[in-house]
Amino acid sequence: MDFTAKMLRDDALKGKTIVVTGGGSGLGKAMTKYFLELGANVAISSRDLEKLKTTAAELETQTGGNCLPIQCDVRNYDEVENMLAEVLKAFGKVDVLLNNAAGNFISPTERLSAHAFDTIIDIVLKGSKNCTLAFGKHWIDTKQESSTILNIVTTYAWTGSAYVVPSATAKAGVLAMTRSLAVEWAKYGIRSNAIAPGPFPTKGAWDRLLPGDLAEKFDMAKKVPLKRVGDHQELANLAAYLVSDFSAYVNGEVVTIDGGEWLKGAGQFNLLEEIPEEMWDMLEAMIKAKKNK
Repeated sequence: MDFTAKMLRDDALKGKTIVVTGGGSGLGKAMTKYFLELGANVAISSRDLEKLKTTAAELETQTGGNCLPIQCDVRNYDEVENMLAEVLKAFGKVDVLLNNAAGNFISPTERLSAHAFDTIIDIVLKGSKNCTLAFGKHWIDTKQESSTILNIVTTYAWTGSAYVVPSATAKAGVLAMTRSLAVEWAKYGIRSNAIAPGPFPTKGAWDRLLPGDLAEKFDMAKKVPLKRVGDHQELANLAAYLVSDFSAYVNGEVVTIDGGEWLKGAGQFNLLEEIPEEMWDMLEAMIKAKKNK
């Protein structure tokens, strides 16, 4: 079976403008590419403008679509409002907000500083709130007929997971916001849904989370009943459906795409209980070394 096959017809997103936060790499880039292939205009944002420009140029060459790179730190509401203004200036409207920007690292919680905890909360929860509020206010004020918010959460948003407590806490908040606004803002034509991916390895994120030989030692595929990790196109297919008009009656839903992982054993990172104390010291040093490169 070809898990990389594309699901929707070529013009499924024609005429739509989509904003993808954290769109410069990884899963954000994969989803952006498919949106462009389906005819959407896409704006991608992150703090790294040079990476965004490189990604946008690459994806435009590959797809023939329009991809707009916009520097934005989602933790700052003023920057989010500026991002929205730039998108409206370039494309005249915006139809979809995809809150994908995230941060995470593995650590025993007692080793975390208050600042480290805040960093993840600010990017994931506060960042999603900032974007949702800015875009939602715009849609309501302009009486746009229909619009969509799609949030990327995680299965441990409802199960919890040891060793990624800031992320679990933040993602749980995003999930609650998704379901709450699905009811409150439906009267304005705004749908709000979420995707909870299981293991979809991306080089940057997984190198930081599981550096060195840890990725092999704690092979996520072994926890998945289907005995494999996800392919990026599989997630892109689901995201494209949820932001398309084909899903017009889907509202307030979180769709899990994890091969049955969370049903087999709650808490994606609970298996890190096996790491001895001295190995955490080595792990922290490896993560800091990667971060400083």
